[in-house]
This record gives sequence, structure tokens and C-alpha cells, in this order.
Amino acid sequence: MKTIALKLDDEIFYEVEEITRALKVSRNRYISEAVSIYNQVHKRRLLKTQLEKESALTSKDSMGILNEFERQID
Repeated sequence: MKTIALKLDDEIFYEVEEITRALKVSRNRYISEAVSIYNQVHKRRLLKTQLEKESALTSKDSMGILNEFERQID
């Protein structure tokens, strides 16, 4: 496990304190879970972007192949 220093705006810090007290979890556990969820969101966004790029490339190739098949059929 790694240790990091974290600076939070006062408002965010007080919200974290309030929520962790209500949930009866440690601040460390709460922030670790929040970062984990945030990482999952960004991994999905990155994957979506990658798939969109690859789909666009594949689409161009697919249209070329389809046109070639149509020429051969005619």
C-alpha cells in the first residue's frame, strides 16, 4: 500500500468528514473507494474512445470490401 499527500478544498474536506462519520468508515477507506470508482469511470471512457477510433477505421475497410464484393457480383 502506498501513502500519498492530498490537498482538498475546505468544502470537500468537510463533506468527506460528514459522510465518513455518517457511514462509519475511515477517511482513508472512503477516499480509496472514491478513487477506485473514479478510475473505473475513466477506464471506461478511455476504452469507449479507443473503440470509437477502431470502429471508424474498420468501417472504412468494411465499406471498401463491400464495394469490391458488389463489383464482383455485377
